[in-house]
Amino acid sequence: MRVIRRTTLPVLVAEEIKRDILHGTLKAEEKLLPEKELSKQLGVGRPTVREALRIMEGQGWIKFEFGKGAYIMDNAKISQKSSAYLQKEEVLELLEYEISQLEEEGEKVTEEIKERFQRLKRQGSPGEIEEFYNSLEILDKKADHLYEEPSGIDEIKRKTSQEKITFPKILDKDVLYERIYGAWLGRCIGCLLGKPVEGWPKKEIENYLKTTDSYPLQDYFPYAPDKISNNDYALHPSAKEATRGNINYMARDDDLDYTILNLKLLEENGLEFTTEDVAEEWLSNLPYQAVYTAERQAYSNLVRGLKPPITAIHRNPYREWIGAQIRADVFGYIAPANPGLASSLAYKDASLSHTKNGIYGEMFIAAVISAALASDNLEKIIDAGLSQVPKNSRLTEVVKNVVSWSKELNNWQGVWEKTNKRYGKYHFVHTLPNLAFVLIGLIWGELDFKKTISIAVMCGYDTDCNGATAGSILGALKGAKGIPEEMSEPLNDRIKSAVFGYSDGRISDLAKRTLKLAWENVKEK
Repeated sequence: MRVIRRTTLPVLVAEEIKRDILHGTLKAEEKLLPEKELSKQLGVGRPTVREALRIMEGQGWIKFEFGKGAYIMDNAKISQKSSAYLQKEEVLELLEYEISQLEEEGEKVTEEIKERFQRLKRQGSPGEIEEFYNSLEILDKKADHLYEEPSGIDEIKRKTSQEKITFPKILDKDVLYERIYGAWLGRCIGCLLGKPVEGWPKKEIENYLKTTDSYPLQDYFPYAPDKISNNDYALHPSAKEATRGNINYMARDDDLDYTILNLKLLEENGLEFTTEDVAEEWLSNLPYQAVYTAERQAYSNLVRGLKPPITAIHRNPYREWIGAQIRADVFGYIAPANPGLASSLAYKDASLSHTKNGIYGEMFIAAVISAALASDNLEKIIDAGLSQVPKNSRLTEVVKNVVSWSKELNNWQGVWEKTNKRYGKYHFVHTLPNLAFVLIGLIWGELDFKKTISIAVMCGYDTDCNGATAGSILGALKGAKGIPEEMSEPLNDRIKSAVFGYSDGRISDLAKRTLKLAWENVKEK
């Protein structure tokens, strides 16, 4: 029997305070009562009030001034007219992405629907826009959309190839630590490598590297913002701490926040954790401003009182984007040589915020990492990932196409061209094209760590995510000793994070904690 946890109570307290703000009882710039007084008024303990205020601070509702207390933010989005916390412009933006998402999922989005949306953009009332959004839930499927893409775990398992791919049991604890530590290091290094040019297309990355005499990429990016020729692109705001000669630690990034948070989740709950446990970890340990796209929508839905899996669907057009895929790694780390277990754990995490290929991306990567900890056969490792996702999904098609094109063509650039032609229609943060770029890096990197992450990053799009995932997989396969010292030494074994309580830690300590969980699973296998 599971212990009943009460970490959702602070969310309810935060909701009560926000309700007073929306109704005008509490006004902008007004100071909130001290914790002791709020505790009496709300009938809860001071630790609960403190946690509620921390949640509200992360969401931008209040700010703390040192030595003075908490003050209500003067934020245009906090309005009596917006009981759902969304302004008309925000809903219209979500709708635009929703229409694209529905088309990608094979729903019949007619020209009439598109025209109606354009009319609503010009002169629709909030009520009309809301009614239109709701009407999109009952569209028909296009006859030519032949993919089978369920979101429930039982149906996902039924739609897989049913192929069982096995790996030998790991017998040496020291060898396992070497690989787990390599995976953590690889994830950090790959993320740093891609961080300066996050969101850039391949062509712009290539131009910048050539201008700075750094093409092809073989080291961290140089910091030279004056060398950027296209004014539409700029180095990431935190680029400097991730560039050559300026690195002293793994800089804070959501790609590592979730790796740390999911380690904490597993330590506290074990393998039997639920999607609700994942939700509680987010609300208790992640600031709202540190989550993005699908995760931000799911976080908002949790605060509104919605439960999984509705949190992944309601007003969440980003549900197949890359956010779940970047959360996969720890589930592979703690389940070495057991891709089935790794993917099942990843599903419980992914279904909080994602559906269909968004879920499959996390399941695939978790299974691949699990296999990489026990094998150096890249083809078998990729097959282990495929064995855990629906065989007739778009994600499976992407993987098989990249593998096939890589056998047909002479260089990774040619594979990139075919990939971009087929999947370039997707948003640059979508799971499918970014997974393709990770695979291009893995296949054409020829098991060389630096070459692998460099190719994955040079492909463009969500470069920090792709570098991190490729680095994690190859780090698991090669171990820490397979990572060049010139890439690992600048980090000084340090990692920063937005996760509460983990602002500055040791990468090796995280690897040791991961090993403890992994070894328990090895012994039980």
